[in-house]
Order: sequence, then C-alpha cells, then structure tokens
Amino acid sequence: MYALTRPSYAALLAPVLAFAVSIALIRLLALRARRDWFLDHPNERSLHSTPVPRTGGVGLIPGALLGMLIVGGATWAVLFALALMLLSLVDDWKGLSAAVRLPLHLVAAGSFVLLALSSQGWLGAALLAVAIGWMANLYNFMDGSDGMAGGMALIGFSVYALAAAAGEAPAFALVNLCVAAAALGFLAFNFPPARVFMGDAGSIPLGFLAGALGLQGWTQDLWPLWFPLVVFGPFVADASVTLLRRVLSGERVWRPHRTHYYQRMILLGWTHRRTALTEYAMMLGSGLVALLLIHQPASVQVLALAGLAFGYLVAGWMVDTRWRRRTPA
Repeated sequence: MYALTRPSYAALLAPVLAFAVSIALIRLLALRARRDWFLDHPNERSLHSTPVPRTGGVGLIPGALLGMLIVGGATWAVLFALALMLLSLVDDWKGLSAAVRLPLHLVAAGSFVLLALSSQGWLGAALLAVAIGWMANLYNFMDGSDGMAGGMALIGFSVYALAAAAGEAPAFALVNLCVAAAALGFLAFNFPPARVFMGDAGSIPLGFLAGALGLQGWTQDLWPLWFPLVVFGPFVADASVTLLRRVLSGERVWRPHRTHYYQRMILLGWTHRRTALTEYAMMLGSGLVALLLIHQPASVQVLALAGLAFGYLVAGWMVDTRWRRRTPA
C-alpha cells in the first residue's frame, strides 16, 4: 500500500506543514472561542476549575490529515478520521448520547477494516473493528489532564514512524510523523498549564488513527499485532482496567467520573505537569521496549511483555494504595 521508493520533497515537507497548520488553526480558533459551546466547562469528570476553549482538535486533526494526504497511501484513514472529527464536533456542541455516537464509531471502524485492511475473515474483521473503536474511545477517556493526550500522540506516532522507517516503509513513516507533528503543534497550547483542550473532535479521531495505523502496520508486516497495544500501553492499561473495575462494581460506565489512575494521581496532589511527565516517561519506556522486541524470538517477546505488564501492575497498585489511605472505606 505504501511505496518503498524515496518519498518526494513534498512528502518530506508534509510533517512540517502538518505542524504549521495545527499551530495556525489552534491559535485562530482559540482566539475566537467566545461562544459558550466552544468552552469546556468543569463537571464531575473535570480536573480544571475554569472554562477552557476545546477547539484544539479542530486544528490538530486537519493539520495531521492534510499532511497524510500529501504523503499519500492513507486515504481511507484520512476519510474516516475526518468523519469522526465532524461527528465529535457535533458531540462537543450538542452532546450526543452514547447510544448514538458509539454505534457510529463502530461503523467507521468496521468500514475502515473492510476497505483498508487485507482480508481477515468476518470474525477477525469484527474483532479488529471493536479494537479500533475501543482505541478511539479510550483515547477520549484518557484526555482529561493537561498535556496527556497530545504528548501520548507525539510519542506514540513517533514510535510508529521509527518502526516503519526501520522496516523500509518511508511513506508510512511520514504518514505517522504527520500525526506526531500536528500533536506537537497542539502541545504548544496544551502542555501544563493548558490554554486549549482538544475536545472529542480531537481525541476520538486521534484514537481512531492510533488503532487504524497500528493495524495497517501489522498487515504490512512492519510489526507484530501486539505492537500498537504496547506503544500506547499506558493509555490502554489505565482505560481498560478502570472500565473493568467500574463494570465489576456495577457502575454506569457511560457516566462521567474521576477514577482513572491519572485522575487519582492529580486528586492525590500531583500537578498536571508532574502527571504528564510521568506518563511521558512510561510511554517512552513502552515505546522503546516495543521497538527493541519487534524482531526478537517469540519467547523473548513474551518474557519482556510480561515484565512490562508487571511494571504496570506495580504502578497501579501504588496509586491504589495511596488512594485507599486517602479515602478509607
């Protein structure tokens, strides 16, 4: 799908354009975010206390998608990410119910799998569609603290780009680098203290791209199926464990909450900056492990991934222990 020949000069400049467009649009929209529906007002899920413009995604995503189109080879990913951005922009504006938006997320994910990935059979296609849909939504769940989602995108898609370049797929590397560059532009406004949030219009398509491009790399034999999960491991682990814990406790999982590990860290007294930098360190560690393991024997991969999972468990246990001491039953 992606040419292995040397990319054109225009393609090489695509990440620079993605960064510039992201910066320009976010600055323009943030300055004009005067109406109430452009603002993120604090609620029971929030960790901020004053309204903040949530227009960052409407700059980040167009910047990334424009760069991807210039590179070429990712047309379906661009189209469905754009559709999800528009749907999520309506959600930011009007507040769509989960019964409306979740099926549409799965339709977009399923359509992408059928149109863009090699044949996986009906069961395989359904599982991959659910995986992409879950990645889109968990990215949204984890977008609740300054610098988190933008920083994870910068690191995660950069790791994708490095792996693709090592696998002699320069065009696919540039596609991922465009997303990372646009995320860097967004971070200029979102790193703590944040002046702009990305909103659902940014987090949902960004999560979709993390899943979609991760699976494209797998179908092109650039990396194993576990690779995207490990690259975005801190997000996947936090969101998945939190959801499972809420399901087991009988909570209404679609209701806003502040029980993710990163939220608990802030409620325990950590600053947004300290939390973001800690998550970045975990993400960089996960990305490095993933890169080093790609071409290792299966036995080495299993042992290393088990060690990484154990590290996540220890980190979660430490946060849970401090949380119980703060809020005894």
